[in-house]
Amino acid sequence: MEEDEDHWKLGIFYYNKDDKRLFPPKRNKFLGWTVNFANPYSILAMFLVITVFIFVVESIKKM
Repeated sequence: MEEDEDHWKLGIFYYNKDDKRLFPPKRNKFLGWTVNFANPYSILAMFLVITVFIFVVESIKKM
């Protein structure tokens, strides 16, 4: 599924309504996973990742 060019927007954003996975593998499976932006939970997942990243950075700054 993730190999189909029609499901990759601008070549980097995976958007496939038929694929229910939130984190499908990237085109090159050795590079990890990407987010399926057609999944309704994708925005929440990205928000959580960014929030955790900011929290970690701010915690390190205070050390």
